[in-house]
Amino acid sequence: MDSIKVLVYCFLLFHFIPTSNTLETIVPGKSIKDNETLISEDGTFEAGFFNFGNSNNQYFGVWYKNISPKTLVWIANRDVPLGNSSGVLNLTDKGTLLIVDSKQVMIWSSNTSKEVTKPSLQLLDSGNLVVKDETDQDNILWQSFDLPGDTLLPGMRIRTNLVNGDYKGLVPWRDTQDPATGLYSYHIDTKGFPQVVITKGDTLFFRIGSWNGRILSGIPSETLYKAFNFSFVITEKEISYGYELLNKSIVSRYLVSSTGQIARYMLSDQTNSWQLFFVGPADSCDNYAICGANSNCDIDNSPVCECLEGFVPKSQTHWSSQNWSDGCVRKVKLDCDNRDGFLKHTRMKLPDTSKSWFNKSMNLEECEEFCIRNCSCTAYANLDIRDGGSGCLLWFNNLLDVRKLPSGGQDLYIRVADSASASELGSNTLFSFVRFLYWIKLNITFYMFFSFPKLYIFSSVGFKCCWNSNVSG
Repeated sequence: MDSIKVLVYCFLLFHFIPTSNTLETIVPGKSIKDNETLISEDGTFEAGFFNFGNSNNQYFGVWYKNISPKTLVWIANRDVPLGNSSGVLNLTDKGTLLIVDSKQVMIWSSNTSKEVTKPSLQLLDSGNLVVKDETDQDNILWQSFDLPGDTLLPGMRIRTNLVNGDYKGLVPWRDTQDPATGLYSYHIDTKGFPQVVITKGDTLFFRIGSWNGRILSGIPSETLYKAFNFSFVITEKEISYGYELLNKSIVSRYLVSSTGQIARYMLSDQTNSWQLFFVGPADSCDNYAICGANSNCDIDNSPVCECLEGFVPKSQTHWSSQNWSDGCVRKVKLDCDNRDGFLKHTRMKLPDTSKSWFNKSMNLEECEEFCIRNCSCTAYANLDIRDGGSGCLLWFNNLLDVRKLPSGGQDLYIRVADSASASELGSNTLFSFVRFLYWIKLNITFYMFFSFPKLYIFSSVGFKCCWNSNVSG
């Protein structure tokens, strides 16, 4: 008798308590309403309507299904919320997603333009909401991964179009309870050698850095590229950046906050909660060009700013009062007669690359030779640090946003006048002799080229810009 009572109680409980109806696929004629959700096949992600706390504003988005509190990764109508829970998501015969209110007024549209025979809406295990043609599963008509919000998931990519300059990057929320477009933008800047930056309006706020073959140069962690497969791809039409998981059991997300900080989180198996793995800006040295031109920021020093070797404060009065905005200038002007030298700096976040030049085929020695023949060239480094280093990256005029990293980083060779470099090296006679031998070598090189151009394989140096080359991880 007791068992019958229990069964009756369970039936009544199930019948009268509201439940969320879960769906796997949406086709034309079907829709998603409030309290209905779309589930990925492996149960990791869920998509549907939601609101924040006691707010009446309603949004359609994607979130992790089994993680509490709800962790959102994408929102369709972030800037145009519904005023109540009357929203409906429809899929048209042409494969277009529409969010409408109770009066059938369109609130949001996916603007799909491709032709389709039999469209369907699915939520993939990656968290990507896609509209496919069921007659051709490889034909993706539209996907949420092409419209990033504040979160970069594994398999997503941020992109910058080299033809028209448009970019699709991460855009944070306005605040923690308002997902509308915020003040910051995380994207790829294509001036010079491309680099990933965070801007606030037209102001550069934080520079994550340029690609070094493994990772972005401003990220200090040496373990990140061992857990993730990062890639940076340059083609004739676009540049893109993203990552994949090397260990599929890891759950990780990367986002930009409403205050302009980037953060990587990893899900803890023990607590089923997010653990902060990396954040940036992490300290004052991450603030863009905080020490001015031709200086180095080292968070382990006090004060944190110092002029690079071979440079002195432009205004000693300002510098002494820790006003570093004037930066530093050369202690000794460059000779520009092939006798200048280069000082090696290790564990460096490379300078701002917006006024740089790069070549994938040069080696480090050729890079130095090319730099020393151009009087405005101020520094050089390997383009790719893998396998002992390859490629050439050159800077011209002032060096901005340089810092010493606590780990990782890269070797940077900064040009100084012959007398200044000899002084820094502590051996004027030896250094001058070495530079003299180098000067002889350069003159022989020029003589061979102009006297016997067919015998001198100048193409091995590869003097061309590599915009059409692929640089991938």
